[in-house]
Amino acid sequence: MWKNKTYTFINILGLSVAFGSSILLYLTSAFELSFDNFHKDSDQIFRLYFSSKQKDGTSNISGTMAYPLTPALKADFPELVGVTRINWGANSVTYKDKKFDKMIRSADADFLKMFSFPLLKGNVNTSLSALNNIVISKNMADDIFGSEEPMGKQLMLDIAGKHSPFIVTGVMDDFPENSSIEYDAFIRTETYPEYDRMKNEWNSQNHEVFLKLPPNVSQSAFEKRLEPFLQKYMKANFDGAKKEGQPKNERGQYLSLLLTPLSDIHFDTAIVSGQGTSKAYVYTLLTIAGLILLIASINFINLTVASSLTRAKEVGVRKSLGASKSQLFLQNWGEAFLVCSVALILGLGLAYISLPQFNKMFRSHLSINNFLVWSNLIILIIGFLLVTIIAGGYPAMVASRFNIVEVLKGKLSMKKPGFLRNSLITTQFTVACLLISCTIVVFQQLKYLRTKPLGYNKEQVISVPINGAMQGSIAVEKMRNELLKYPSIVSISGSRINIGRGLDGSSSKSMSGFDYYPNANNLNVSKQILTHWVFVEYDFLKTMDIKPLQGRDFSKQFGTDSSAIVVTESFAKQMGEKNAVDKFILPDSSVGRIKIIGVVPDFNLYSLHEKREAITLQLTRKMRGVSYILVRVSPQNMTASMDLVKKTWKEIAPETEFQGSFIDENVNRWYKKEERLSQIFTTAAGIAILLSCMGLFAIALIVIEQRTKEIGVRKVLGASIPNIVTLISKDFLKLVLVAFVIATPIAYYLMSKWLEDFAYKTDLSWWIFALAGIVSLVIAFLTVSYQAIRAALMNPVKSLKTE
Repeated sequence: MWKNKTYTFINILGLSVAFGSSILLYLTSAFELSFDNFHKDSDQIFRLYFSSKQKDGTSNISGTMAYPLTPALKADFPELVGVTRINWGANSVTYKDKKFDKMIRSADADFLKMFSFPLLKGNVNTSLSALNNIVISKNMADDIFGSEEPMGKQLMLDIAGKHSPFIVTGVMDDFPENSSIEYDAFIRTETYPEYDRMKNEWNSQNHEVFLKLPPNVSQSAFEKRLEPFLQKYMKANFDGAKKEGQPKNERGQYLSLLLTPLSDIHFDTAIVSGQGTSKAYVYTLLTIAGLILLIASINFINLTVASSLTRAKEVGVRKSLGASKSQLFLQNWGEAFLVCSVALILGLGLAYISLPQFNKMFRSHLSINNFLVWSNLIILIIGFLLVTIIAGGYPAMVASRFNIVEVLKGKLSMKKPGFLRNSLITTQFTVACLLISCTIVVFQQLKYLRTKPLGYNKEQVISVPINGAMQGSIAVEKMRNELLKYPSIVSISGSRINIGRGLDGSSSKSMSGFDYYPNANNLNVSKQILTHWVFVEYDFLKTMDIKPLQGRDFSKQFGTDSSAIVVTESFAKQMGEKNAVDKFILPDSSVGRIKIIGVVPDFNLYSLHEKREAITLQLTRKMRGVSYILVRVSPQNMTASMDLVKKTWKEIAPETEFQGSFIDENVNRWYKKEERLSQIFTTAAGIAILLSCMGLFAIALIVIEQRTKEIGVRKVLGASIPNIVTLISKDFLKLVLVAFVIATPIAYYLMSKWLEDFAYKTDLSWWIFALAGIVSLVIAFLTVSYQAIRAALMNPVKSLKTE
């Protein structure tokens, strides 16, 4: 090993990089797969969702539920261990004149009994029994109370602009990093501002519902029992779907209420599109880890077999002196084991050193504790032994089988490389071409997502979360009065939901379904309407630069606009009206008829994973205020404009953290998952190319060493340097070309499947795969030609003397 420093160095370096990379990728995958597994009886806990078909045959999945669903489930299925609704409750908490921004969730009393978040203080059966109870996290208790005893203390929560007192009746442990449910505190569901109005409304859906089945009831059996349950309580939806000619779903139903296992919620990308972590992503990480190890193992096999030929005489002498095959095998495998052991130690060191940068780049949560989990250690040992046995065992077996006579006569050579070596090199570059192709496709899709028009102008708009600092409409009006004095401020508005993913990290959907009757005198003819419902402030269309197609925007000059709406084209199409302006709808009997005053083009309220759907804009009400202030600024000196908005916010809400951000940045945050995948593919492709080239470099060096005399003879007979470079390079380049042919259809298939996650996607152009092949060929040629040129420049007299 010491005499062959170059080959030893290449083997150790390649394996250590492979071990380090694979360890980090495996630990990330293991962390992702561990989500929500810490709950007791996690296999019995499920989240509910609706499944139906749209008119065009596409699936319609929704995870938001209506308030009367939970009481109905408890009444009709008393055997359920527990049922709970989970929603956003409040953000602003006041204690002794100090304000804190916290993630307050609302839930039912069953929540504490269903989930295994340890209750450090309080009783799981009584801590959420009263409407003014609040259970806080350990972190929140430390932030607000410090060393003071929190139990029994009163907190003031800002809920939709109204300050309400709550008594601390429990302290629960902080949620672990592998939890899908995040929180700072929980209050009761009934504290929601419009709960009394909506508690019997089946078509107003705004929260999630979880249930826990008894041990003897299966998911499929309970889903079957939910069919008559849904017919009982939501028959109007079935009748409307049938009347509209809506197709049935995969279960033969117009609408199904189904269950998602708790362990699958983290990987659910359909219900909250673009936010879940696809299992395909996790398996991609594991596959890349395996491919990197495969390339490093191929290098090890090729280099060890090739270099063992230079030690053939040693093997022959040992055999002639009585060494058995098993002794020779153990000697060679022992050397391989030593190389792999050193590489593993270095790989662990590389993984540990690069951990902070890895977490930052891929937004992971790995720590040294992940290395010490016994299951991870077992996988690490098994992986190490497999690599050692496969990568070290085969070369050792080859070397132990050398024929003594052929060896001592010097007949063994690598002038005609075997099928195995060529296959291994081809496999290496197939992986490299595949990863390069995937990298380019992901980059192209990411570019497409960021540049595709969304139906509004996302540039130069600042979004400021109100965070319960005051009633939303009041906050918008105060900001409007202060900021419109400055010429750099174009317009100001507000919205109930954020555009993109802001710094507060929150997101929400509000879907409404109802019947529209084109003829008020004929109630037998109706159209079913399904729409996103968004509450906004005046000047929303102006601030987002959306031009009406029909009608007008909301205006303070019309007092009736408080009960009017602006809808998108898709809404008008569902109505079947060419001109929807001045038409009336009745979405909820408790609020009366609502007039349509404008129609705007469809726009993407959510990420491009989803198609544009019908949207309804309505002016905010007292109990349905805005949560975000939207400020359009002039393009000149936007940094100064952001500072101005921040300064003004701190003046009107001095105790609330400023979390303003530009909407174009928020939109980019929708695609953090794709950005992370792009970084992983880029890094993996770089490592694959590096390892493949290291192996190719060493193989070329060995081949040139064995063909030194041949090269000298060719030079004496007049061969030029390009002739010799071509002679040596062409065989390797043929292998890379074969690898490209194999990798292209695989890459095309995999990327086609990946792009199915997006409603809007880039084209898989031929040039993407051609570019991957050209890059691989050029890199391989440069790697081989460097050694070939050196060999060609050698003095032929010196070459012919080598023996």
